[in-house]
Amino acid sequence: MLVKKWPVDKRLYDMQVGMRDDIVDNQVNVGGIVFHVPALSRDGLYVLWKCLWPDCHNCCERQGRLPLTKDDITIIAKKLGYDSKVEFVRSEARISSWQEQEAFGNVITTLSMLSLKRKKDEREEQDGTPLRCRFLDDKGYCGIHPEKPGVCWLYPFASWLESDRFGKPVVHATFQFTGDCPGFYLEKSLDSIMPVLQEYAPKIYSYNMAVQRTTRENYGFINFVNG
Repeated sequence: MLVKKWPVDKRLYDMQVGMRDDIVDNQVNVGGIVFHVPALSRDGLYVLWKCLWPDCHNCCERQGRLPLTKDDITIIAKKLGYDSKVEFVRSEARISSWQEQEAFGNVITTLSMLSLKRKKDEREEQDGTPLRCRFLDDKGYCGIHPEKPGVCWLYPFASWLESDRFGKPVVHATFQFTGDCPGFYLEKSLDSIMPVLQEYAPKIYSYNMAVQRTTRENYGFINFVNG
């Protein structure tokens, strides 16, 4: 579907459909976040990313789920005019549960969180199924920006926590290769993406801390298993 509208480098296409066996993990620490940047070793090229909005808004056209932190609930409830967070949750949210596997390791994360409905009549069986977000307008703008969910600010990164050798939690992040984003490209150097990593590092850290507060205060559940 992506290549019908966007030019996609054949090497990136092959990587995303699992036809490359030379993908290596490169770790770079930016702002306290360990970013895992993949590279194609045979070509000597890093897989990098830049956002193509407003020409592209595929991430909103094919949204899988919108998990809410406690902070999101407070902010978006106010944005949508709810006086009560309970009423907001009852009308605008549903419970989502899913698993994520670390891209370059064996950590499997199980999560259950309240999610913002992507459509008013969203059904349980649609959880995780790509849907057009109801807040996306015809020009590609978000109707609740900048109060959109924290997870929206992170795309196309996924993130997770690991403990270092001293037992201190460290935030890791890498790209989500969902097949929906045309913003990936190849370069021999990391130079062009460093400003992006510097921009995203505080967002990723803040989001992970918000998720921790959310689960600690019983607004959700998270469990890590190292296989």
